[in-house]
Amino acid sequence: MEAALPREHYTDPEYFARERDMLRRQWTCIARLADLGLTQAGRVAVVDFYGESIIVTHDGTLRAHANVCRHRGSQLLPADCAPCDMKVLRCSYHSWTYGLDGALLHAPHAEGIEPADFALTSLAVDDWGGWLWLAEEPAESLLAQLGEVPDRVRRYPLADLVLGVRFTYDVGANWKVIAENYNECYHCGPVHPELCRLVPDFAGGGRDIQWDDGVPHRDGAWTFTMTGTSDRAPFPDLDEHERVRHKGELIYPNLMLSLAAEHAAAFVLTPVSIDRTIVTCDLLFAPNEREKATFDPCDSGDFWDLVNRQDWGVCESVQRGMTSRYFRGGWYAPMEDTSLDIRRWLLARLE
Repeated sequence: MEAALPREHYTDPEYFARERDMLRRQWTCIARLADLGLTQAGRVAVVDFYGESIIVTHDGTLRAHANVCRHRGSQLLPADCAPCDMKVLRCSYHSWTYGLDGALLHAPHAEGIEPADFALTSLAVDDWGGWLWLAEEPAESLLAQLGEVPDRVRRYPLADLVLGVRFTYDVGANWKVIAENYNECYHCGPVHPELCRLVPDFAGGGRDIQWDDGVPHRDGAWTFTMTGTSDRAPFPDLDEHERVRHKGELIYPNLMLSLAAEHAAAFVLTPVSIDRTIVTCDLLFAPNEREKATFDPCDSGDFWDLVNRQDWGVCESVQRGMTSRYFRGGWYAPMEDTSLDIRRWLLARLE
């Protein structure tokens, strides 16, 4: 048994504020580029980045700027502004105008200022797998932070996949409770009976599963749907194991990937407060499957929504219990050893 993170990391707002300051310096998954319309030049989108409003632009290069005019601090665009075409960013207060690259182009009646001194505050921006990633003065590149993940999932066409169905959940739990729950299957037997019928090895907590090779299904099943099968074709470049198994990746800090043979379930965690997390679950499919008149994602959607709600229920129970004066800190059992990675990852960056 190994000690989990101290109770305060899940219940104390001061720890949450420290975490958010640290998380802003990590490459964070924001949303699908296609959803933001940022696959084409001349597009602008406003996104939330740990409570900060950020404008992301595409002028041939992806760029990200704080949604704050350098003059008096007015927001350049409403925080709920839908993605749109835009040639410049003009402040509605005094008409200071910026290019999509953040450079100050025009400041009425302020001819004596040096424009280079008043460019918008920029953040680091990159893309991988079809997602937009942001960071504030990151210590390393996005690919360096991703490590071996791109190689492990290289045969899944993540960047080309399109949205089939989206579920958005407002979960009353700290984001780390959700990540820890995703990172183990010790709970699968009592919490996920339907999942265990599809993947019998989960009923025993997954102790004997060789996770790197993917999770084997029951005989005759090969994907995560109610029946374990689908009319959709597997992704064409998968190897023989990937065509009949399921792979999972927790990509720090906030992307959980569950990869089936013919779809991907992507969970983006948005920490809102110490005890609240918005989870966006996208089920992504090959474009040629999505375009078929017979396309219906309900076989996988119904399955994932069921499993997700089971998970959020226990996560919220954990969060409530952690607030008790009698809870003195949790423990990782042997079959939760992968959750130790979360403790190591977080503490190393909070120091």
